[in-house]
This record gives sequence, structure tokens and C-alpha cells, in this order.
Amino acid sequence: MGMSKSRSCFGYPVSIFFIVVNEFCERFSYYGMRALLVLYFRNFLRWDDDLATAIYHTFAALCYLTPILGALIADSWLGKFKTIISLSIVYTIGQVVIAVSSIHDLTDHNHDGTPDSLPVHVALSMIGLILIAFGTGGIKPCVSAFGGDQFEEGQEKQRNQFFSIFYLAINAGSLISTIVTPILRVQECGIYTQQACYPLAFGVPAALMAVSLIVFVLGSGMYKKFKPQGNIMSKVAKCIGFAIKNRFRHRSKEFPKREHWLDWAKEKYDERLISQVKMVVKVMFLYIPLPMFWALFDQQGSRWTLQATTMSGKIGSIEIQPDQMQTVNAILIVIMVPIMDAVVYPLIAKCFNFTSLKKMTVGMFLASMAFVAAAIVQVEIDKTLPVFATENQVQIKFLNIGNNNMNVYLPGENVTLDQMSQTKGFMTFDANKLTSINISSPGSPVTEIFPTFEPGQRYTLLVWAPNGNLVVKDGLNQKPEKGENGIRFVNTLNEPLTITMSGKVYADIASNNVSNYQFFPSGVKEYTINATELAPNCPSDFKSSSLDFGSAYTYVITRANDGCLEVKEFEDIPPNTVNMALQIPQYFLLTCGEVVFSVTGLEFSYSQAPSNMKAVLQAGWLLTVAVGNIIVLIVAGAGHFEKQWAEYVLFASLLLVVCVIFAIMARFYTYVNPAEIEAQLDEEEKKRSIGKDNPLSTLEPDSQTKM
Repeated sequence: MGMSKSRSCFGYPVSIFFIVVNEFCERFSYYGMRALLVLYFRNFLRWDDDLATAIYHTFAALCYLTPILGALIADSWLGKFKTIISLSIVYTIGQVVIAVSSIHDLTDHNHDGTPDSLPVHVALSMIGLILIAFGTGGIKPCVSAFGGDQFEEGQEKQRNQFFSIFYLAINAGSLISTIVTPILRVQECGIYTQQACYPLAFGVPAALMAVSLIVFVLGSGMYKKFKPQGNIMSKVAKCIGFAIKNRFRHRSKEFPKREHWLDWAKEKYDERLISQVKMVVKVMFLYIPLPMFWALFDQQGSRWTLQATTMSGKIGSIEIQPDQMQTVNAILIVIMVPIMDAVVYPLIAKCFNFTSLKKMTVGMFLASMAFVAAAIVQVEIDKTLPVFATENQVQIKFLNIGNNNMNVYLPGENVTLDQMSQTKGFMTFDANKLTSINISSPGSPVTEIFPTFEPGQRYTLLVWAPNGNLVVKDGLNQKPEKGENGIRFVNTLNEPLTITMSGKVYADIASNNVSNYQFFPSGVKEYTINATELAPNCPSDFKSSSLDFGSAYTYVITRANDGCLEVKEFEDIPPNTVNMALQIPQYFLLTCGEVVFSVTGLEFSYSQAPSNMKAVLQAGWLLTVAVGNIIVLIVAGAGHFEKQWAEYVLFASLLLVVCVIFAIMARFYTYVNPAEIEAQLDEEEKKRSIGKDNPLSTLEPDSQTKM
């Protein structure tokens, strides 16, 4: 150990300050980088959504699997202090490599913002991510346990509060960075100004990681440092393995029964190690149900964000984008942790003993209820969503862009269209019934057309004369992604048109033809129709009406009576109506669950572990997060639900079942004080070494550690 007595301030060791600041910077760095990752993969490395999501989840899982390595290095080789420093260096290098990988080549001859040597950028960013995963994962179990090490005996209350403050630092770091880094990303920089500024957005987290490392080193003189205790993990594994083998070997009756299956390791291992392993095994056994909590918790970033894309982000006078809803979790945590610690827990403690495991059970229950709330919101959303074509149906609508009225005859339906008008909504037909369509207008013969329709699709039929028509496949069989709005243009003039809208170009739309959709966030969009030859001395700049969320429109460009251009708007998909504020209850429930579950779990793992196995249990705790992520990938991949609410209900019920099982397991858990047990074992060892033959030992260690 370094120093006998550590300096204190408000009853806390001063060294804690350095550890909390270090954690804040490290989490800022990690979440800031992670917030950009999917966008970086899609827009810079040009990967599709599926690949980007898969790599993102793989990276997240890796970050929670590497803690086992970190714990191994800390416990058996370097000790926590040196492990944190050396892996922080690896981590900082990783962040720098990612920032460098996002710098455009100065030789970007394409001038379109895509780097020339894409493979180099991909390779660099993968190397960066692997270094980060090792760095962040490796220091995770060490930092919280190292913080716990700083407290003296009898400072349990302060230590529990430290885990809350520590958790607060994690969330403050993630909150500020998820707000700040997206702002840095949209700064324009580089030679071609359209580029998003990834080097700056990745560079700031890298700089903060370096700050985190420096702050941690500055506190070096004040820390209590324990020597590594040898390779604990392999000792634990060997001890368990030997006990099982030995138990199996002596399954005949003449051997006396032993109180605990681990006592079968007595032939080879000393009492001290066996009682320590018992403590670890007891806690690890309790960990088995925990991944289910994380499986639900980690869907904020995926499923819940997708749910937000089908909602309206207008809350009062502000507009929230779907991916900003995740910050609700971090904001609530920063508010909730102090309230829980200062108000809720003391009140409950007056009524009954609110043990760690009871808290964790309540946390699971709350998370399960959060998914019930999400399912209820989903049912409300489903009521407002447009009905899209099923696999054997076709949907069609008609848009008359000519100067005459039109009559359209379909199987069982006749439609009359005034000039510049469209049918109300889409009409749905069985794919095999819709084989021909008749079109006529007053004073002209009927034209019959035989378009081929692909089942499950939406079509728009543009008509301007009985023999002048165009069948267009919309390509939108769902609400636009990310809550954006689709806009396409129809050109009714005799010349091709090019239109620029908010930096996106619709090039050369032919006469009597329609462009593809392009997608825009909410708000008013300005666009320019470059048709100076067609309409000289006329304005060419136009404004859209204010776009909401998740809608689609067709803008028809025609010539007005005065010879200038005018634009008519037609709605293809109505905007979302359910407000994103309705997601707040589910975020609130999940956050309360997280505060009660996660903070308590960290503290419980620390308090129940023998002194030399703290990092092992912290790594085990983080492993439950990794397994939770894997469960999501499996359930989401295996169960293809017709209705999203059904998936939410499934997750809620799974967690509810797990919650009941956990509550039963917790009933049978007896809390231990590792320090006391170890002190008693030390006493015994002393007595033995003095040579006092004391057959009736003062302690049956098993009585305290029954499973």
C-alpha cells in the first residue's frame, strides 16, 4: 500500500476528485465518439445502414467484453493504477487514429467529399476502434474498483455515495458530449466547405481523453495503491474446476458429505481462497438473470429512436429531432441520482430495509413497465400510420397535371379528376385484379392502358391527356426514415428542369415527368428552379410550406396565367401526429429503473467481493451488459413481428419473468462482509502458525457463506 492515511475533504479522500474527473472526461470522449459513429460509417465511409449498425453493435459488445482482459491485467500483473494509465494511453492513441482516419486526403480529386483512398480510411478507423475497445473496456472494471479502494474501513456510507457520484460523472460526460459533438460535426471545415467536420468532432473527444489521462496521473501521490495479487482469475477457475472434479470422483457414499460443493477443493487449496471463491460464485450466480435488463435498456439507441421517427417533434415552440430524444435519459439521470440519494432512499429506509438486491429487483420491474409504456405509445402511433400495401396488393393514386377534367375507370371504381388535382389518398387493389385502366376526358375517345404493377408497391399515375400518362413507382412503402420528409417534383413544362433544394440537386427532370424523392429534416426549405430561359424576368426562388416529421409531398411545377412559374403541393404521406413528448414516461420509467439497478449493482458487486477480486466482479458485471446487447441482436433478428408493439410486450414480459426469478434468488442470498471473513481467516492462520493446536476453530467460515 502507498500511504497509511489518505488526506480527506468532507469525509471523502481527496484522491476521489481525480478519479471522478478522469471518469467524466473518459465518458465524454467515449460517448462523443460513439454518437458520431453510425453517421461516420454511412456518410464518410459510404456503408449502408445494415453494415453500419452491425459494426456499431459489434464495437459496443467488444467494449463490454474487454473488461475481462482489463481485470486480468490489473489483478495479475500491473495492479489497477498502472493498468488504468497504460490502457488510457492505448485509448488516447485509438481516438487520435480515428480522428486522423476522418481527415480528407488533400488529393481529393473527385471534389465530391469522398476520399480517394477509401481502404486506407476504413483500415485506420477499424484500428482506431479496436484500440478504443481495448482501452475503454480494459479500464472500465479498474476505475470504479480503484475508486472504491480509496475508502477506509467504516466509510461504507461515503463509498456508496461515491458510486452514485461516479455514475453521475458518467452520465454528465455522456450528456454533454451527445449534445456537443453533433454540433461540432456540422461545422463546415476543410477545402470543400460542404464536408461535415469529422476531424474536429473526433478530435475533441481525443483531446479530452488526453486530459483525462493527465488528471489521473496528477493525483498519483494521493492514491492508495494495492499490489496485484497474482493471477486471480485462473486461480478461481482452477479452484472451481478441481472442486467439481473431486466431488465427481468421490460420488460413492462412504465419504462424509461436505457443507458446500466448493469444500471439495480443500485437498488442494487453502481455506482462504475457497471462502473467497465462494463469495465470488454466489454473486456470479446472481448475475445470471441480469443481461435481460440490459437487453431492454440498450434499445433506447435503436428501437426507441426508430419509434421517435414516426412521431412529431414539435414540443411547444421547440423542435426535437428523433435522435435527440436519447438525451432525455442522460438529463433525467443527472436529476434523479441526487434526488434518489437525498430524498427517496432515506424515506424508504425509515419504513423497511431496502437492501441492494431489493433495489435491483425494483429496477428490473420499472424497466419492464417502461416497455409496457412504449407498447402503449406504439399502439397510439399505429392508429395514425397510413395503411401501406401488403404483399399481394397494389396501391395507386391519380394526379391530373393537365388542363382538362379526366375520368379514370378501374375495376369497380370510377374517378373524376378536376384539372390540377389528385385522388383523396391511395386506392388499394388485389395485384391480380388490376390489369387495365381506362382514361378519358370530355370530347375525346377512351384510352386503355395495361401497366405492369409490382405487388406490395405504391404507384402514382400522372395524367395530362387520355393518351398522355405516366405510371410512376413511388418507392415509399413506409414512413420516411429518421422522421425526415420526402419531396419530389413533377415538371409540366416543355423543357427539362433542374431544381436545387437545401443543397440537394434534382437534375434534368424531363417534360411531363417526375423526379425521385429526396429527404429533408423538418422546417421551411428554400429551393431554386433554374428556368431563366423559360420564364425570364420571373422569380426563380421558392419556399416550401413548413415541413413537419415523416411526411412526403409531390410538388407540381406549372406555368401560371402571367407566364411565370408556380408550384402546387400535393400530400403523398401525411406527417406524424403523435407527439414525441409521449415518449417521456417510458424514458422516465427506464431511467428510474437504471438509477436503482445500475448504481446499486456496481456498489453491490464491490461490497460483496473479496479485496483481491474486486475487479473480477466488476468485469463480470460489465459482461452482463455485453450479453444483453447480444440478446437484442438475437431477438430482433429471430422474431420478425408483424406489429412493433408486440415486440415491446414480449421484451416487457421476458424481463418481468426474469424479475420474479431474480427476486426469488435474492430471497436466498445472505450478505457477507468480505473484510470480516478475511480478518477471521487471518486470525486462524496466525493461531495455526503460533502452533496452538486449536481443533475447535472460532469460526466455521461456511456458516457465513452458505449458498
